[in-house]
Amino acid sequence: MAEVVRADEGPILEAILDATYEIWSDGLTRAAYGRYYAAQVKTPWGRDHLRRVALVEGDDVLAHAKVYTFDATLDGAAVHVTGLGAVFTQPAHRGRGAARDLIERVLAAESAAGADIALLFSEIGADYYTRLGFDVVATTGRELRIAQSERHGAPMTMVRAGEERDLADIAEMERTRAEGYRFHLSRDRDLIKFAIARKRLLAGLGTAGAREVQFFIAEEGASAVAWVLVTARAGAWTLEAAGDRDPSGARVGAILQVLLARDPAARRPTITGWLPTGFLPPQITVIAERPSADVMMLKPLSTAGEAVRGIREPQIIYWRADMF
Repeated sequence: MAEVVRADEGPILEAILDATYEIWSDGLTRAAYGRYYAAQVKTPWGRDHLRRVALVEGDDVLAHAKVYTFDATLDGAAVHVTGLGAVFTQPAHRGRGAARDLIERVLAAESAAGADIALLFSEIGADYYTRLGFDVVATTGRELRIAQSERHGAPMTMVRAGEERDLADIAEMERTRAEGYRFHLSRDRDLIKFAIARKRLLAGLGTAGAREVQFFIAEEGASAVAWVLVTARAGAWTLEAAGDRDPSGARVGAILQVLLARDPAARRPTITGWLPTGFLPPQITVIAERPSADVMMLKPLSTAGEAVRGIREPQIIYWRADMF
C-alpha cells in the first residue's frame, strides 16, 4: 500500500532530483542542483518551513512534491498557509492518479495540523488543479521602464548593498505596506532572508557570470528606508521584490535609477516583474502587461480560509521572490 514519507535525504531524494533535474535545474549541473536544495533547507527559515514528501509503494517512488508552510494574513486575521511546489509523478507511474493521491493526502494532513489555505503556482495551466478544488488568482507580469536623466546621472540618493542588519527594517516596511491588502504572507526577516539566499544560491552555483543578484537599499541615518532585489540574466532584469517607507515608492525608483546609472554606456536591460496594485514609483512606467505564465491558485482548507474564495490580484500583495 502506498504511503507518504519525508524525502529530504537519501535514495528517495536522489531519485527525485534525477527525475526533475532536466526540467527544473535552471542551468545548474546535477551536482549543483542537489546542493541548491540542500542549502535551502539549512537556512533558518528552510529548516522549519520547507520539506519534500514522496508517495512510495515499497521501493518505488510514485510521486513527490515540496511542501512549504507560511504564516499569512487574510482579512486582518492570522492564517496558516501550506504551499505546494514541484509536484511531479515519476514517468513509470503516470496516468494512475499518483500526484492527485499525494496532493490530497498532504492537504488532508496539513488541514488536520491547522493549515487554513493551500497555495501553489501551476506551470501546466489551471485545469488540473481546478479539479482538485483550487481557484485561480490571475496575476499580471509587467514590463517596466525606469526614467533616466538625459545626462545619464544618478539621483542624490544614499544607496548601498543590503546587509543582514537591514532585514529587520525591511520586515517592518513589508508589514506596513501589506496592511492595505486582504491577503499576504507574513514576510518576517527569516522569510526575506530565505528569498534573497535562494536567489544568491542559484547565481553562485550556476555558471560564473550567467546570473547576478542585486540587493540594494536606500539609507537614511543608520536605517534602511527602501530596498530592491533584482536578478540580472542575459540582458534582462527581474524585479523580484521591493519596499519603501514612502507610500509613493519614490526611493525604490531612485535605487533602480542608481543601479542603471552605474554603467551609462551599457544597453538598457529589459525589466520585468510583479507590482502590487497601488505600488508604482513615479520613476517607473509600465510599458507592457501580460498574464503571468505561472498561475497562482488558492484553496481553503478550513472555515477560516473560506474567505480566500474569489480573491483577486488587487487584493493581494505577492512578490516574485516569494514564488516557489
